[in-house]
Amino acid sequence: SWKEGEPLPGRALFVILLLCVSGGSAETARYSVPEEAARGSLVGNIAKDLGLTAEELSTRQVRLVPEGEKQYFQLDQHTGDLFVREQMDGEEMCGQSEPCLVRFDVLLEGPLQSFRAEVSLTDINDHAPVFLNKEIILKISETTKPKARFLLESAQDPDVGNNSVHHYNISSNGYFHIYIRQRSDGRRHAELVLDRELDREKQAEVVFSITAVDGGSPPRSGTAVICVVVLDANDNIPVFTQSLYKVRVLENASAGSVVLRVVATDPDLGVNGDISYRFSQSVGENQLPFTIDTMSGAISVTKPLDFETTQKYDLSAQAIDGGGLSGMCNIVVEVMDVNDNAPEVVVSSFSSPLPENTEPGTLVALFAVRDRDSGVNGEIICALEDQLSFSLRPAYKNYYELVTVSTLDREETAQYLAVMTAADTGSPPLTTTQTFTVDISDVNDNAPVFNQTSYTMYVRENNIPGVLVGAVSAVDSDAGANAKVTYSLRPVHPTERDPCSCISVNSENGHVFVLRPLDYEQVRQLEVLVSATDAGSPPLSTNVTIRLLVVDENDNAPLVLHPAQDSSLPSSELVPALAEVGDLVTKVVAVDADSGQNSWLSFHLLRATDPGLFAVGSQNGEVRLRRPVTERDAVKQKLEVLVRDNGRPPLSATAALSVLLLNSLSQEHLRQQELAVQDEDSSLTIYLIISLVFVSLLFLTSVAAFVACKVCKRKELKGGDMPYGTGNLQSSVADGAAAGTLPHAYCYEINLTTGSGNSEFKFLKPILPSVPPQHSGIRKIDFKKEYPFFLCHCFHSCLKVFLNEREVLSWSGFPGFC
Repeated sequence: SWKEGEPLPGRALFVILLLCVSGGSAETARYSVPEEAARGSLVGNIAKDLGLTAEELSTRQVRLVPEGEKQYFQLDQHTGDLFVREQMDGEEMCGQSEPCLVRFDVLLEGPLQSFRAEVSLTDINDHAPVFLNKEIILKISETTKPKARFLLESAQDPDVGNNSVHHYNISSNGYFHIYIRQRSDGRRHAELVLDRELDREKQAEVVFSITAVDGGSPPRSGTAVICVVVLDANDNIPVFTQSLYKVRVLENASAGSVVLRVVATDPDLGVNGDISYRFSQSVGENQLPFTIDTMSGAISVTKPLDFETTQKYDLSAQAIDGGGLSGMCNIVVEVMDVNDNAPEVVVSSFSSPLPENTEPGTLVALFAVRDRDSGVNGEIICALEDQLSFSLRPAYKNYYELVTVSTLDREETAQYLAVMTAADTGSPPLTTTQTFTVDISDVNDNAPVFNQTSYTMYVRENNIPGVLVGAVSAVDSDAGANAKVTYSLRPVHPTERDPCSCISVNSENGHVFVLRPLDYEQVRQLEVLVSATDAGSPPLSTNVTIRLLVVDENDNAPLVLHPAQDSSLPSSELVPALAEVGDLVTKVVAVDADSGQNSWLSFHLLRATDPGLFAVGSQNGEVRLRRPVTERDAVKQKLEVLVRDNGRPPLSATAALSVLLLNSLSQEHLRQQELAVQDEDSSLTIYLIISLVFVSLLFLTSVAAFVACKVCKRKELKGGDMPYGTGNLQSSVADGAAAGTLPHAYCYEINLTTGSGNSEFKFLKPILPSVPPQHSGIRKIDFKKEYPFFLCHCFHSCLKVFLNEREVLSWSGFPGFC
């Protein structure tokens, strides 16, 4: 026996090779040899049958592959002669079957070829007929009429054909002769025929011999002694009601069930009228699937019947009375088929796996169905169970094809179970199921899918190069290489050649890196397109947008706008002697290019000539008087204000201020200077005053109109939620429109409140990125939004020119208002 993991034995290899080439030749070489031929007996020459020379036969390494487990022949590879290797007994190998064939295959190599051969074992007369009983006793009444027949026990001969029992002879006795009857199965049995009446008073017993002779050459024979006992006065034999009984029985009849009851009558009385029954065939009751009740004549089943093996039984029954007389009848039992064999399914070919793009109508499996039963019990109907993807199609005879009827999708179902049921039309029907497990192989028909429709990632400005900011992830419902996803950057717009060079994505895991430091003031956000591509052929891809937001860092110190710190002749703020506590002296205006809390500014008085004279608003930068001005105070006061943002860590800048305190003497001196100036250029002063008044009126009118327009719009949108008398005004000023004083564009908010004693400008964070030098130029300004600040700026510039050039020390509070 062969175990898994061990090399195959030589015979198994030959069988495998033989199966591979079994269709190579359809011819069969037939030989004949007597049974029990001695070892080394010549059977034939295979080389002649193959048309090969002895040299070719040896070169091609001819070999014999037996059909069974035992090798009965051997081949001379040099001459091609076939010899007997083991003696063969035809009766042992084939029984009574004719012809008795021993089959084997001849295997040739180079090229590989197979040749079918069979050897017919001719029967030899090696067995003599034998009677089971050496003495046959017959009891015959003396009243038996001549020509009465008596069935004799048949002799047994294992040989077949002519070598089996051919005829019977009896020795001379003066009362009987032998009659040979041939049965429907070809066997011969002997009947003893009475030639003349018996006379017990003359001869109570008649003894003679019977000889069974076969048809062999030379013939063989077997002998038994027949002893005929003559019975007195029993002159009536039992007679059956029918000479021939015919009955049908189902093959599934249970053991003990009665098939038939035979009845015989005898007019004699007493013991001579008592009848017993028995079978009279030579094979004996032990080999029959039936038994007969000796008293009642009931024939019942003793063994299972099989229609597929034997469809009919020919029986003979004897009725024997108490005086030894017997009558005979023939019984024919026909076995009726029942549906006791389920259909058989033989698969010839099967294709699995199937690619998921297989076209409908593709052949998956070819199989045959058969049933050993007959009639309606052998008719088969095949069907698939609850299957929408496959169907059955008759091919030829009893062959069927399993084909696809719809497209297959591996992502929906990776494996299909096609269950085929073969049912016969018997009652009840028998079924056989055959399950075809069809695996579906993957085809690249699904593009990768991202787990988000878009991604938003954050990075702090001034980041380190190569920092990881996030990851994208896509999955592909395909399998194998078709599901392996790689990531790459793509241009956001088709016209762009290359994606942003500051962002990179890992092709294996989708990690997104920023390759160089970013500046929030230069770039607020970036958009890149990431493509996920599978490894199929052709590859499929999907794109997703990544929005990278730059998070501001506190990397810009505050910038002081007013007073200007880069002027060679800093201006001085004027404080009259009558100024009261809390009066506004000036206002420090500063901005921060950062955003959020990094741009929240606070103001602190760092140094002052007289620290107790002035106070600085921490939120608005307003410089106000803390106490009244006295004559002891220095006329010229110097202040240094610290401007600090709210970043971590905070950054700061300082603003230097100069304040002139006006007392009585200085006022008289200034008044004289003013008169002198007025005498020299009175006309210029008048023009300047008129211009200032006109600009002021125009400014106030524009502010009022703008506030009214905003209030109306907010009432329409919010339904009156805005407090009355309050308005917000925002404007954007570009780099080129700020007269060279602002490095960026900023948003200014003016809060005008009903009843307030002054107006304030609140400087907020920048809302536009700084414009690179190559893109600077004339910008289109929204005049409606920027007009108020423009007027204020012009008004302030004109006033400064007037005050500086003419040294007029009046209107000292006006710069603070702007």
